[in-house]
Amino acid sequence: MTGGTLLGVDLSDAARRNPELRRVAMRRQVAQSGFVRVDALARDFGVSIMTVHRDLDELEKLGFLHKVWGGATSAPTTTFHGDLEHRMQAQVDAKRAIAAEALRTEVESGQVIALDDSTTSLVLARLLPAKAPLTVVTHFLPVIRALAGHPGVEVIGLGGRYVAAYDSFLGQATADAAADLRADVLFLSTTAVTDGVCYIQSEDTVITRRALIASAARSVALIDHTKFDRRAPHRLAALADLGRVVVDGGTSQQTVRGLRAHGAHVEVVGAK
Repeated sequence: MTGGTLLGVDLSDAARRNPELRRVAMRRQVAQSGFVRVDALARDFGVSIMTVHRDLDELEKLGFLHKVWGGATSAPTTTFHGDLEHRMQAQVDAKRAIAAEALRTEVESGQVIALDDSTTSLVLARLLPAKAPLTVVTHFLPVIRALAGHPGVEVIGLGGRYVAAYDSFLGQATADAAADLRADVLFLSTTAVTDGVCYIQSEDTVITRRALIASAARSVALIDHTKFDRRAPHRLAALADLGRVVVDGGTSQQTVRGLRAHGAHVEVVGAK
């Protein structure tokens, strides 16, 4: 092809020669289709198989997709948490139950609330105006958008290096900004839990969330049951070191007993 568009991205010859434009189009194609073959991407973009592999390696490093045999997928696996769109659509009922419990028992008018860039925190953010006045500290753009303009809710955004795969600001600059603030309570989640310890896919996310934990008087982990079947490489914190852990009713009794045996303060909400 010598022209046309793919998922809204220009695929002229000039665009194909530009790695950044090509990668934007590739990640959108993978996100929309769920799975795309390497040879199909090479054909669509008029580049070699090796070029596609290099592009996919870079996109995987940024967290936009996961390389699998013969192609790439945006669907979560036990070691890949999925792109933001998938995460926002996953375990909706469980996240609502967890967020409602957190709002009921942990949030009081006048508090300074910190929220991480998890989709469960986003569900909670949408409930927060009911407890206004509040101040909300976050580095997650969807939370900022959700609360923008609500009377009685002051939003403090933590800047730094923007990471599109997470739609948030991450890294040392964001951590430094968090260190200058003091929250009454932080609500956070995690990619995976193994032996009572939270693990995260991104090292920059670990840096940011550890700073948020250190800056808050109290931390509450909001974790749906799927996180106990996943794996991630970077250690964040032991659940026993956090103030409270709220899980949904889909979490097995064995898992809950194991968390409590590790010293975590666990609350189970919602039915299976």
